[in-house]
Amino acid sequence: MTDENERAVQAAIDGELRLLDPEVRASPVLFRELMDPEFTEIGASGRWWDAESILTVMSAATVSPESPVKISKMSGVVLAPGIVHLTYFADNQGRRAWRSSLWRLTETGWRMYFHQGTLAERFER
Repeated sequence: MTDENERAVQAAIDGELRLLDPEVRASPVLFRELMDPEFTEIGASGRWWDAESILTVMSAATVSPESPVKISKMSGVVLAPGIVHLTYFADNQGRRAWRSSLWRLTETGWRMYFHQGTLAERFER
């Protein structure tokens, strides 16, 4: 992987981890800084989300500061210039899911463009 690709993957990982931070999730301003204006998500529940509907749910404190989301096996790959695909396993208080995100580089920085979660009983890869 080139240095440029490594920096791109690290920027996406940093953004993903920030989005899992309870402080960021509780702040519409901080959240919007990381979300692409065209963001969509297919949640682990099967529900289709956009940035505004995610903000509504996040205001209900879906990540507790006392019980942060546990992340493992996070990795990323550059799919094309300015596009990074991340995958990882997340455990949010026993709700386990494989997660996949697409990040794209915009004029204002790296933004999450798409996210999908798939429920899993345990970590297997």
